[in-house]
Parts: sequence; structure tokens; C-alpha cells
Amino acid sequence: MLTVKNLLKKFQVADSELIALNNLSFDVPEGQFLAITGRSGSGKSTLLYQLSLLDKPNEGQISLDNNHLTDFTNEERVSFRRDNFGFIFQDYAVLPALTAKENCMLPLLMQGIEKSIATKKAEAALIRVGLQDKFDNLPSQLSGGQQQRVSIARAIVHNPKILFADEPTANLDTESSKVVLDIFLDLNKNGQTIIMVTHEPEYALLAQRNIELLDGKIIKDIMLERSESKNRARKK
Repeated sequence: MLTVKNLLKKFQVADSELIALNNLSFDVPEGQFLAITGRSGSGKSTLLYQLSLLDKPNEGQISLDNNHLTDFTNEERVSFRRDNFGFIFQDYAVLPALTAKENCMLPLLMQGIEKSIATKKAEAALIRVGLQDKFDNLPSQLSGGQQQRVSIARAIVHNPKILFADEPTANLDTESSKVVLDIFLDLNKNGQTIIMVTHEPEYALLAQRNIELLDGKIIKDIMLERSESKNRARKK
């Protein structure tokens, strides 16, 4: 599904050049739950931003369903990202002036979907994450965990090909983190492809696969057995 070949990302820092991603190559098949881990500064979020078209690499190729994403124009990148990807960030990124339902409707309305249809889809997405009684709540009326669930509902409302999550539990307590991760597991069980950056080793164990980075290079790429990994994570 997603193919990465010889990916290179570098930044100019003062008079020196920082290589954030160094010649990475790997594939992510459809329906996989991939966790990207590594110490701070290893390149985790930088990699996520390249894969999700939020940034552009200096060299290399990213392809999805035979679309060469790195060859897209800026306009094509914006359109493809909007229609095919869902995003969850650690700061929730929900709009404070909009209700939970309105936040979820927004990406659909941006696609030109009729308001009545967008309303039904947004309500269904919120129900899916357990917020059926919070449709009309503003973010200020929701806990951090609930705001993150609104963010998840918004990210999945248009049935994205890939769900990208950048440290989705970083600002949450343990119980709220478990709720969010349980939602991810349920989505993945139903076929959703998920790529999640996390600094929490026990949360990475919930995924089917773990790619670990160090200094912009892949130092580990392993498959995890779902049932055992989940049991181990729950005991922590």
C-alpha cells in the first residue's frame, strides 16, 4: 500500500547540515497498525510528516496505491492529504469555537459534501468513539481525553486510507490513554491502516509492527504478536 524508498530529509542549522532521515526504505501494507518509536530527536515526527505529506523530503520516493506522492505539486498534495489521510496530534487541534459535531463535519464540508450528509457522518463518527452524548459540546466543555476522541472522530469521518497519529497520548492521563488506544485497536481490527508515533514502549506493543529510529536510521523493524503484546501492555 505505502512504499518508501531511499527517503532523505535534511535541515540547515546555522552553518551545519542536520540529516533527520537517512536513506529510509520500507513498506506498510494495507490494514497494518505500525508504531514508530525512538528517543527524542531520532526522527519519528519528521518521518510521519513526510509520509503524510505535511512536509516534503529532499530525496527519495513515497508511493501510495501507485501514486508517486513525492512528485505531486503543492496543490495536489493538499488535495490528496485532505481526501485520503486522517490526522491526530498530541494537542488535539480541535477548533475551540465549534462543537464536537461541527469539528467533525468540517473536513467533509471542505470536500464539498452536503451538510445533511456531513451531519450524519459526523454523528456516526462521534458515536464510534463513545461521544454520543457530546455532539453539541464545545471543546472547553470536554476533558482532554474527550477532546482527543473528537480529534479521532474528525480524523476517521471520511474513512481515510491511512490514519496518522503523532504522540496521541502525550497529554493524556493513563486511563484516557487506554481509551484512545482501545479505539485505535478497534479501528485497526476493522481494517484501518494506522501509523502512530509514540515515545511510550508499552503503547508501541499494542501495534502489529514496530519501527525504531535512531539518528534518522531504522535500527529495528519487528512484527509483534497482537494478543501477547496487548496483554503485556495492559499489565504495565
